Amino acid sequence: MKLIGMLDSPFVRRVAILLAARGIDFTHESVSVFRHMDRFGAVNPLYKAPTLVADDETVLMDSSLILHWAEGIAGQSFLPAEMAARTRAARLVALGLVAMEKAVQIEYERKRPEAERNAAWQARITGQLATAWELIEAELDAEPAKPLSLEGITAVVAWGFGRFVTPDHAPPERFGRLAAYAAQAEALPEYRPFPVDAV
Repeated sequence: MKLIGMLDSPFVRRVAILLAARGIDFTHESVSVFRHMDRFGAVNPLYKAPTLVADDETVLMDSSLILHWAEGIAGQSFLPAEMAARTRAARLVALGLVAMEKAVQIEYERKRPEAERNAAWQARITGQLATAWELIEAELDAEPAKPLSLEGITAVVAWGFGRFVTPDHAPPERFGRLAAYAAQAEALPEYRPFPVDAV
């Protein structure tokens, strides 16, 4: 099984860490959808990261779908079985994914020529990102997630990516609970082989 994509993508990184945390054997190939287009396109002509090549050569994509598929290998759901806990975990996963998406949108918007940028759109996505961090902090305050759970990994990876590409929108002094939680998680052996800044 091969996981294709760069670790500067939070979507690639959360798959890598969760597979490692569940003891699922895979190899990771750092291939960029931008710098290595020919190589990536030969595996997945849709240029979607992460891409996973299963043992039977089936090509899968989208981090949530890949992780849902991997539950079959693990023989269990990556979300808690008890319904109230499952709902809380799903909410934290969703908040982390929104934070990732908004950080990506902010980064792409910054790469546009200034004349093409939309101030109203920028205000909207930066506001959404700040709200996502606030809501993740509230969830962690209410009931801290285990750092190797799906929801914990998603929150930690979202924060790491936010700090990597949009540090001005992820100040640790403002979101101290999340920053401390992420720092403790990043020190775990399951995280260390997959650093956010590996490019």
